[in-house]
Amino acid sequence: MKSQRKEIISYFKQMDRSFFMDSNKDLAVFDQALPIGFEQTISQPSLVLEMTLALDLHPEQKVLELGTGSGFQTALLAAFSESVYTIERIEELHARAKERLAQLNFQNIHFKLGDGSEGWKEFAPYDRIMVTAAAAEVPKELLEQLEIGGKMVIPVGSSFSQELRLIEKDHQGKIYTTLLSEVLFVPLKGKYER
Repeated sequence: MKSQRKEIISYFKQMDRSFFMDSNKDLAVFDQALPIGFEQTISQPSLVLEMTLALDLHPEQKVLELGTGSGFQTALLAAFSESVYTIERIEELHARAKERLAQLNFQNIHFKLGDGSEGWKEFAPYDRIMVTAAAAEVPKELLEQLEIGGKMVIPVGSSFSQELRLIEKDHQGKIYTTLLSEVLFVPLKGKYER
């Protein structure tokens, strides 16, 4: 399978981050996390790109995203995979992201309003899983919903110290973890809240 790395970087560079924001639009050009309301943030662009590249997306893959937020990360995932199943627990953010992504004419995104900490079992397994909030530990439900040969990117840790991890499931179902970087995300609410 051919890597889409160059295409993802090129697409990412032409994305208008301000489109995914309701306020502070003038700050969208800066490489920093910004508030989007409800104690949530739109991640800094360089981190969104790093996490997306770490997933190693392919066009035929099914992706699960926990934390739709503004829809910025969702749009990037949807442009380079077959389908994205995205979950958001805050109704206003869910509704706004759904509206924005519809305006961009994405037809391959499935939305769910609710607690994403235990994944979306109905459509599992997923080739790729993107978690955009920090869990105290890697949810076992997500490991179960990850396809053989699949990859997951997830921040894990406390309110003050988190590791961005790449989780890979080999063809025997064995789990391997790679530390990507130190990060600071909002907490993953629900069963795995710290």
